[in-house]
Amino acid sequence: MIKSMAGSGPLQWDVARQVAMATAADLGSATPASNTEANVDPADRIALESLANIAFLHVEAATGLSTSPGEMPRTLLVVNRTTWCHHTLEAYKPLFTELATSLTASQSVATDLEPQDPMIKMMAGLTKMMAPAMMGMSVGSMVGTMSKHSFGQYEIPLPREPAQQMLLVPANINAFAADWSLPVDDVRMWVLLQELTAHAVLGVHHVRDTVLATVRSYIAGFRPNPTALFERMSNIEVTGNDPMAILQRFLSDPTLMLGAVRSPEQEALSPVLDAQIAAIIGFIDHNVDTAAAKVLGSGSRIAEAVRRRRVEASPNDIFVEQLLGLRLSRQQLERGRAFIAGIVERGGNDGALQLFSAPGNLPTPNELDAPGLWLARLEVQ
Repeated sequence: MIKSMAGSGPLQWDVARQVAMATAADLGSATPASNTEANVDPADRIALESLANIAFLHVEAATGLSTSPGEMPRTLLVVNRTTWCHHTLEAYKPLFTELATSLTASQSVATDLEPQDPMIKMMAGLTKMMAPAMMGMSVGSMVGTMSKHSFGQYEIPLPREPAQQMLLVPANINAFAADWSLPVDDVRMWVLLQELTAHAVLGVHHVRDTVLATVRSYIAGFRPNPTALFERMSNIEVTGNDPMAILQRFLSDPTLMLGAVRSPEQEALSPVLDAQIAAIIGFIDHNVDTAAAKVLGSGSRIAEAVRRRRVEASPNDIFVEQLLGLRLSRQQLERGRAFIAGIVERGGNDGALQLFSAPGNLPTPNELDAPGLWLARLEVQ
């Protein structure tokens, strides 16, 4: 711990990587002889690659969007969970670094607000020293946990780099099919349709720029509260005084350690980000359903199972919602689905495609709940 806290930078990436890899491979419970994760079964790799070209064609036909951003060749990587962690940490490194920088700045400003209070001064010094390691542990824990159930790279509906690269995790796809007693080849195809549709939507340059700019503005909006740390620590509910439970509580919400709270600026920005993400997910779900109906006859059982799992609460949801501002609740997803249904009903699939035809076409919060306002603004007939 001392070594990890001695490093420079707002987030300890070595700590994040170690925690993520250990979590992904379940090293904490593994025997010394099995402390590595198995490579991808070649049969799984071949099965997914053989279905991919079919899925590419159906996604591009359903969405009208290219699955090859900038006309660059697509790269489909079929990986195990630890390799998924490596790529995911690299892809989101700039975003999480900005987040850690913002939270650390909030904590530093909080230190200067009440220098006369010796307890605040002492705790501020401690948290300043521990913040990079704690953020590294939090990010690593989140990414490692996500690796255990993510089908691909869009568990968090955010653009990522490299833009032409796509990841798939067959171990999770196979486990999901077995858990729900679904044909594994049908689940593979459905996952390909979903991941490719998300890839096509988030590969549109101005969509990538808009979503990332909104998330970064949200991240930059954290403001300090000198008494927040003490208030939150005193309100932590841990049964049986379990120190590991207390640590897990900190890891699931790093704002506890840093004393940062959601600001009025973030409160104002949250509905805008909600509307953007809900509309994007609604469009993706609609087009996956359309493509699945053609390829599989019906993918409704798979879709229902996946979307039910999507809204189940977990520590990752706390991290993503509180720190990145992304809310993926059932209510949010229903708002997006109703918005797309309203557009398609009056403007058809071509009308829905106007969401991504030009910058500024994503809906406002009011338009998300009243598709007619959006149709009128874009003059969609």
